[in-house]
Amino acid sequence: MIPIYDTAPRARTPVVVYGMILANVAIFIWMVGLSGPETGWVLMHFALIPLRYSDPEAALAVGLDPTSYWPLLTSTFLHGGWLHLGLNMWSLWIFGPAMEAHCGRLGFILLYAAGAVAASFAHLVANWTSPVPALGASGAIAAVVAAYAVTYPRAKVMLLVPILFLPLFVPVSALFFAAFWFVLQILQGTQELFAGSMGAGVAWWAHIGGFLLGIFFAKVADALGLGRGIETRRWSGSVPRVPRR
Repeated sequence: MIPIYDTAPRARTPVVVYGMILANVAIFIWMVGLSGPETGWVLMHFALIPLRYSDPEAALAVGLDPTSYWPLLTSTFLHGGWLHLGLNMWSLWIFGPAMEAHCGRLGFILLYAAGAVAASFAHLVANWTSPVPALGASGAIAAVVAAYAVTYPRAKVMLLVPILFLPLFVPVSALFFAAFWFVLQILQGTQELFAGSMGAGVAWWAHIGGFLLGIFFAKVADALGLGRGIETRRWSGSVPRVPRR
């Protein structure tokens, strides 16, 4: 299921979301032009490799600094392919502008960065001895989705659900969408733990960690009155209006 649009108030000019999408795309295009050894060097130093921290001696032996924690954040700006990049950036574009409007630009940056670090930490705990590099913005975006659902639980999200070759459009509440998505991550993450390996190359526990951070952040942001005041607009596209429930 792919979110197509939502009905929550959005920042009229979501400059932070624009900047993050541009940064992710630029870094990916730069990496596409690298040679194999150069790509390997980038992954070694900026992707998240749990073995770097679980076995410092082994890490030093292959040139990794076990005292560097930058990969907890930098891994968020690396992607493994066009589809990986496209799905993450699309989700950021759907849910990011509303949270940038709600939290303010600085608040949204804090949400995104904190979500990235929390997601990386959860992945480390669940895959402590793994030598496989983990990368992608999905953990940080999970924090944005969770914060969105807490902030705008009754907002409508239009989902595209492919049924064979037929597109099915289903309107659901933001709370339902986030809860359903989170349950799927829990199920897949639990299966991964019992399987003893990272199923299908997806960092499920990173998604879970980012999501939980997003809930916490939204509650704290509301308590502190973080942000507010950014000019917003509601959806005004030509797609069919979402029926009320």
